[in-house]
Amino acid sequence: MKIDLMNKVALITGASTGIGRSTARMMAECGAKVVVHYNSSEEAAYQIVGEITAGGGDALAVKADVTNKNEIGAMVQQVVKKFGPKIDILVNNAGGLVQRMPISEISEAVIDEVFDLNVKSVLLVTQAVLPYMEKGGRIINISSIAARNGGGTGAVIYAAAKGAVNTMTRGMAKELINRGILVNAVGPGVIRTPFHDKYTTPENYQSMLKTIPLERDGQPEEIASAIIFLASEHASFFVGEVLDVNGGAWMG
Repeated sequence: MKIDLMNKVALITGASTGIGRSTARMMAECGAKVVVHYNSSEEAAYQIVGEITAGGGDALAVKADVTNKNEIGAMVQQVVKKFGPKIDILVNNAGGLVQRMPISEISEAVIDEVFDLNVKSVLLVTQAVLPYMEKGGRIINISSIAARNGGGTGAVIYAAAKGAVNTMTRGMAKELINRGILVNAVGPGVIRTPFHDKYTTPENYQSMLKTIPLERDGQPEEIASAIIFLASEHASFFVGEVLDVNGGAWMG
């Protein structure tokens, strides 16, 4: 099955590393014009843009804090200036655990930070993109297996935030289908990315792997493939779905 995204404009938040980076590369290979959003990983963002352009693709790196409405607006204006007043694909990938904490130690500041990064950002970026998205547009939100199983040790707020992403995906899908825009989500399981290098000890990571029927972790490209499928015409009957990609760790 060949996926053709030729000349589609795709904005991917959190695209400098991990799943976002693989998605940017693969979308460019499918012909899309790719916007690589980053916040702190500037060097990595420009590296993937360089790889895409060296391969004959078209890409733009844009910095923004996706919890800040003004910075999001400025980001979208840079996209429009570069690629024109139409954004075909939005991947709300930016997010993070922030830190692992037991319930007894979670502060209000941490709750706010986690929800701002994982939930508020999805709504604000979507709001900013919608004026430039026409019928046939695709929005893919990135959730997590944590939304299904409550998360690992010290990740209860992150799990709750990703649960909100699942619910928001369904609500957005119901509202935006009237505009011909299809909204879905992808829920990754344990994926080999910098996320776990930062938040998970090697011992805990090995314990997590034991819960996966396929007996291995996933690769970013395996999640990117699901995202690109949902962004394509092959997913024209998917609406409000959360596509779980976790090697069988959650079979719901």
